[in-house]
Amino acid sequence: MTEPVVHIRNLNVQYSKNVVLNDLCWSIHHGQNYLLGGKSGSGKTTLAKAIAGLLPTNHEIKFHFDPSSNLPAKVIYISNWFQFTNLEGDRNFYYQQRYNHHQGHDTLTVKAELQHFAEKENLDFNIIEERIRDFGFEDLLNSQLIALSSGEHKKLQLIRGLWPQPQLIIIDEPYTGLDKHSRTVLNNWLDELVVSGSQIILITNDTQLPQSINGFTQIIDGKINEVKSRSEIQVDNNRQKRQLPDFLKNAPSTSYDTVAELKNIFIRYGEKQVLKDVTWTVNVGEKWLLQGANGSGKSTLLSLINGDHPQAYGHDLSLFGNKRGSGESIWDIKQKIGIISPEMHWYFDQKATVWHTIASGFYDSIGWFIDVKFTEKQQIEELMEFFDLTAYRDQLLHTLPLGKQRLAMLARTIIKNPPLLVLDEPCQGLDIEQTKYFNDVVDELAVLGKTLIYVGHYESQLPSCIEHRIVLEKGEVKAIENILESV
Repeated sequence: MTEPVVHIRNLNVQYSKNVVLNDLCWSIHHGQNYLLGGKSGSGKTTLAKAIAGLLPTNHEIKFHFDPSSNLPAKVIYISNWFQFTNLEGDRNFYYQQRYNHHQGHDTLTVKAELQHFAEKENLDFNIIEERIRDFGFEDLLNSQLIALSSGEHKKLQLIRGLWPQPQLIIIDEPYTGLDKHSRTVLNNWLDELVVSGSQIILITNDTQLPQSINGFTQIIDGKINEVKSRSEIQVDNNRQKRQLPDFLKNAPSTSYDTVAELKNIFIRYGEKQVLKDVTWTVNVGEKWLLQGANGSGKSTLLSLINGDHPQAYGHDLSLFGNKRGSGESIWDIKQKIGIISPEMHWYFDQKATVWHTIASGFYDSIGWFIDVKFTEKQQIEELMEFFDLTAYRDQLLHTLPLGKQRLAMLARTIIKNPPLLVLDEPCQGLDIEQTKYFNDVVDELAVLGKTLIYVGHYESQLPSCIEHRIVLEKGEVKAIENILESV
């Protein structure tokens, strides 16, 4: 009988008093390619890291790779986020740094990063060029790592991770931040890798999977539970609908008619034109969907509105009825905005607890804040209860399952009840039920007069309140339309 490629016997992993994997046993045989799904916090990432040798396992995991294969006899784990460093080897970045052209040179370029990786792993750069073109990444080779959007970072992470083509590939949240085209490109590549002899394990709640996936499993009570189809994999329980906290029911009082008015905006980084002649008006109370492929300029456009982009001055740009640069401070602007983005999550203070994370929303900080007032403490407690986060209040944010991290960041976004919500792919990392739950909250807030700018690739995962859509393509406005009329 052929030995399994991976044989796990009685694997136990415990964090503090929390048992994550409990005498877990699993055998993966040649030709089996799995979707590993299940509830948030069930231990999927922990199991992946254990298989990849990133956690101590006391030899409960044995491998029997094919000695006759030309592929490397090893496991590669691609995590849910791409971790990069500056030229000095650390990650001491700040959130707005990617928009500062001068300070962006603190990191390698994409091409230099790939060349360094090729030298380290003894890889031929020529064989990856086709994949770079498939992902539409060739124009970014000379871009600094710090300047990439979350979707572009994901592409780079996937290119690096899949390039060596080992015998076993584990990808944690492979589709996070990717547009529709890039998801198709990734799935086609994974299918090709399987044909060439690799095996894959994908950790995702996504429904658009490679054709080569032929096994479905989940972790329940610390143990592997194999099922026949993706539809049998458990998701988080439906959340009990709750009343919004009273402080969120107060409609914003505004003395202006337009939240943002941009006229003929051009943004350039060196030779790269990021935004080209963009004109867009967001009126008070409107609900907008912002769409476009990875690298189309969405993040840059949002950075002009939320006050983070240094090139906002000198352009015909008005925010909340005031011409940008007419005397208002960046903090005056941010006081009116609640924002969440993948980049903000990535840069967030690693020492922040859930409670601190939510509290920092009052002061528009990335984890740091001064002493909160009594009424603000009450609001924090109400939101933690609303989002089922009370039990995690004193845990470090980054130690929580990704879904719960996102909910804490979402609570931070609305804690000061701002008139404008900027939600940049807010449901990354959430399963279907969590996504529906949050979008229902957005719909409730929208009724109370909030202005909304929402970034999302899939219409099926959007709040129902959205009325208008603006689409960017290579930095230009491709379309502005009324969604209600186009449906």
